[in-house]
Amino acid sequence: MKQPKVIFFDAVGTLFGVKGSVGEVYGYLASQVGIQCDPQTLDTAFYQQFKKAPPLAFSGVDIMAVPDLEYQWWYQVAYDTYTAVEVMDQFHDFDGFFRQVYDYFATPHPWFLYTDVFPALDYWQKQGIPLGIISNFDSRIYEVLDMFALTNFFQTITISSTTGRAKPDPKIFVEALEKHQCQPEEAWHIGDSKKEDYQGAKAVGINAFLLERKEKFDRSNYTIIDSMERLIND
Repeated sequence: MKQPKVIFFDAVGTLFGVKGSVGEVYGYLASQVGIQCDPQTLDTAFYQQFKKAPPLAFSGVDIMAVPDLEYQWWYQVAYDTYTAVEVMDQFHDFDGFFRQVYDYFATPHPWFLYTDVFPALDYWQKQGIPLGIISNFDSRIYEVLDMFALTNFFQTITISSTTGRAKPDPKIFVEALEKHQCQPEEAWHIGDSKKEDYQGAKAVGINAFLLERKEKFDRSNYTIIDSMERLIND
């Protein structure tokens, strides 16, 4: 296959993943304010509410308003998640609680980097191939990339919240291509979602690759409590 003019990557599930589960994080933080929730039940509820939510994309808004809109979007998902497991009436200050949850996911503690990421990015960078990200994650992606020392690998980062469209919508792929002045057939896209990444990129004419992640976080020396304690001590 001809060398691409740019390679785009998805972020969550492709470059880095969640340690444990979202349900574990939500459950542990709830326990710190005296509310007990089963992590697996929370995790199931979270993904149900996540799928029901509108796309994390804000069209026709001032760029300065995006962080607040992102925060409100995730607030509603969390609110609906705890409501679904019937514990919302136990919170005395859900607003303050959610701020802790939101800030936690902007730290390195809930994330782990897949072991093949650095070697792959380094190889392609040395080949002189520009690299970019196309992601439905929010603007916290910049902090996470910095913490993993990934930022310098990427010439462009295109996210749904500022683009106004979320994958698999063609607009987000087209905007990323325009940043590189590149035709779809000259680009690659690598991601772990069949619908959002593979089918979305392919529909635009980009050479799409579906990444089937088998690597899991090594939990042998990790607990959610240890991670939270490190966060508190930082």
